[in-house]
Amino acid sequence: MTCQLQHHYSPDFSRLPEDQSKFNGRHKCAGCAYEKGYEQGRSKTQFLNIDYTTLPDSQAGTVRHRSVQAAFAKGYFDGVIASY
Repeated sequence: MTCQLQHHYSPDFSRLPEDQSKFNGRHKCAGCAYEKGYEQGRSKTQFLNIDYTTLPDSQAGTVRHRSVQAAFAKGYFDGVIASY
């Protein structure tokens, strides 16, 4: 499946590091990884987990070749801040 959400054009993702490692979520949507991290941050999940196989593919916009780990971590951080 390919991500069709508009977040893949958000300029915020252009600040994430590039990562094309096939072992770290290559070609997966960093925007969706951010959202998963944000959800876990809002609920202050103590044991973090991201399953790359659940993320849709994305080769478009500012999420192209961006680190899904960094996107998830940023989402988690932003979610924790938003929970207060």
